[in-house]
Amino acid sequence: MSHPAPRAPSLWASLHGFFKRLFRRAPPPPGRFERGSKFSWRGWIGTAPWAWPARDYLVYVPRGHAGWRRRPLVVLLHGCRQTPEEIAAGTRITDLADGHGWLVLLPRQTTHANAWACWNWFDRRTVAGKGEAAIVAAQVRAARRLYRGHPRRIFLLGMSAGAGLGAVLALRSAKLFAAVGLHSGVPCGAAVGAAAAMQAMASGPLGDVDAIGREARGETSPRALPLPVCIVHGERDNVVAGANSTALLRQFLVFNGLPPEGEALPEADALSVTQDPSGRTVTTEDYRLGAQLVARRIRVSALGHAWSGGDGAFAYNDPEGPDATALFAAFFAAQLGGER
Repeated sequence: MSHPAPRAPSLWASLHGFFKRLFRRAPPPPGRFERGSKFSWRGWIGTAPWAWPARDYLVYVPRGHAGWRRRPLVVLLHGCRQTPEEIAAGTRITDLADGHGWLVLLPRQTTHANAWACWNWFDRRTVAGKGEAAIVAAQVRAARRLYRGHPRRIFLLGMSAGAGLGAVLALRSAKLFAAVGLHSGVPCGAAVGAAAAMQAMASGPLGDVDAIGREARGETSPRALPLPVCIVHGERDNVVAGANSTALLRQFLVFNGLPPEGEALPEADALSVTQDPSGRTVTTEDYRLGAQLVARRIRVSALGHAWSGGDGAFAYNDPEGPDATALFAAFFAAQLGGER
């Protein structure tokens, strides 16, 4: 029995196969870290005047990043005795970046400026927006330019000493940021000097941080306001007292034009108390200016001085929920609906 000869492919089928091979989409490139360094003449600090006013940094470029498209940029400031690599791994920030297509800038403190690799949020020049605040601000501008970060979609995150420096950056360089997330931090100007910093962390700010919020508001362009903030704090934090989260919230309410009357916080526009699957109680307070959410504080029961929901293989990370990285991501994503 004879078999019919195979039919030659039609001209159209041949052309279709050729163009399919020609324009076959390659798999997206994996995410990667790139290194850099940035100098600022305003970056000298009084607590370590011998330290050169430059700091190294990492930039995480997410999976599938296309350089022609502007992307949101997240700035993540590590805490004491941490490195950018450790806080990136502990918070799983690269998973967030890959999922959302966000760039991540991770500044690195040097032990020449602080023996414990803490950011010097208590340095007088830094509190005024110079010092290390000026260096990190210069890094933000450099990363935005080099990696085509979206100028109105830059988000600031910090943990502990990184949150302390983050509060300074937010108030002194508000025009750079679309929203801020501060975990286990202190307000801008909570203390001046290393000894005072330890006292403020243990018991609360030593200075009038509301006044600093008013001063910073007066020096900030109205176009940069309000600056939404999300604060996360553990109710069993024995390193940074809970009084600091209250003072931090007050300072940002003043900065955003919602000054408290008297010593007590104003009544929240929304208050929720939920139970995390881990069994922890999560208390969330929201404050609005008109229709816009401008401040949120999340208090987590049984959480110490650690990133909530982080990778427990790394110091200063608690694997129990809620997942602070996801909480901050949701808060930041909510800000993308409007442009300032």
